[in-house]
Amino acid sequence: MPDYPEFIQKYPSYDKTHDLDELRDRDYARLDRSGQVYLDYTGGGLYADSQMRLHQQVLADHVYGNPHSSNPTSQAATRLIESTRDTVLKFFNADPAEYVVIFTQNASGALKLVGESYPFEPGSRYVLTFDNHNSVNGIREFAHAKGAEVTYIPVGLPDMVVDLDSLDTSLDPGADHKNNLFAYPAQSNFSGVQHPLEWIERAHAKGWDVLLDAAAFAPSNKLDLGRYKPDFVPLSFYKIFGYPTGIGALLARREALKKLRRPWFAGGTITVASVQGDKYYLAEAPAAFEDGTLDYLNIPAVEIGLKHIQAVGLETIHERVCTLTGWLLDNLSEMKHSSGVPLVRIYGPLTTDKRGGAVTANFYNNMGQPVDHRAIEQEAGEHNISLRTGCFCNPGAGEIALGLSKPELAACFTQPGHTQRLSLDDFRLCIDGKSSGAVRVSMGLVSNFEDVQAFLKFARGLLQ
Repeated sequence: MPDYPEFIQKYPSYDKTHDLDELRDRDYARLDRSGQVYLDYTGGGLYADSQMRLHQQVLADHVYGNPHSSNPTSQAATRLIESTRDTVLKFFNADPAEYVVIFTQNASGALKLVGESYPFEPGSRYVLTFDNHNSVNGIREFAHAKGAEVTYIPVGLPDMVVDLDSLDTSLDPGADHKNNLFAYPAQSNFSGVQHPLEWIERAHAKGWDVLLDAAAFAPSNKLDLGRYKPDFVPLSFYKIFGYPTGIGALLARREALKKLRRPWFAGGTITVASVQGDKYYLAEAPAAFEDGTLDYLNIPAVEIGLKHIQAVGLETIHERVCTLTGWLLDNLSEMKHSSGVPLVRIYGPLTTDKRGGAVTANFYNNMGQPVDHRAIEQEAGEHNISLRTGCFCNPGAGEIALGLSKPELAACFTQPGHTQRLSLDDFRLCIDGKSSGAVRVSMGLVSNFEDVQAFLKFARGLLQ
């Protein structure tokens, strides 16, 4: 089995990231103490012990009340919330005159805000890539309901990237004076492919608003909103630094935010509401989009988490993730059974060029037959390896990767009993002989060489 000297010879920049090993020993010691091999960073980041201590100290040292008031405890909470907004903007280099931070429950909550409020209408368009999280796909239901046209741009095998000509064709100017929305992920949560941020300005030049899903990208890559200026950016903070798990945000350009029209109002979102007068007046952003009382006791933990990442350095995290991903790709792609059949089929590029730290693959036996991804997950779990299987809420990328065609999917969905309800087992029967999911291994903040080696050793144990 290839060892560390060979790894360093091929990826010498890993040596520049040893501060992360000290950080792991100091702040994430529970990983090695419990013998856990954590390879699911795209599913969720890990929190540092110091984050928890600092947050506990904030709560223990002061008294905080519901921020919807002007009393002393309310104002204390308000100051922490606004300080966190400022920290979020600074972290993404977003000009506060241009961007606003709207706190949500998670990235999905941020996406729902856009979907329900965007001014779709007959003649307007919603264009998105096949390679999108389900919460981005879900916006199409709002578009359909308002009579807008929905168009998907395919990704192609084997690298799972979008053809630039297809992109330009799909983004041809729509009807005059209509609002058109283009959505895509900065990094695929399925294949790890990083789609160009230059598409933002390309779409703007054609008159489109742009929604950039940064949930999988932000944990190990710098998103500079001073350079790239999408109109809407949904985020889940736990993906970046692990804790808290119930807070996300929508970063929105103020000009684009003016287009949104909320279909309802709630506590905290209005300046005045009347029962007898049957009238309400929305507050200014961000309050108009933050329903009810914010999670004011946990929001300070977001600022603590962002400052933790800033102290570590995104450049260092990025370099570590990149080198470990390269090593995993190099070794996993070379594994073959004694019959000569490759052990895996990897989706996306086989190098670190234009890809992040998620590697997704299907495993095959020595006869070339797919191994159930659930069996891989179960066996990995027996080795204390945490990875993820399925389609990762990204059906478009999954359908392309797994070779599921539109006709066979339509045939499955129209079978008797399938029109209203379809279980995963029913779906597997529909596509008999094909994989219904894949195995995803993802590196992050405190991944190390030993983690990847542990997975490679596990994978070699599957060879026949």
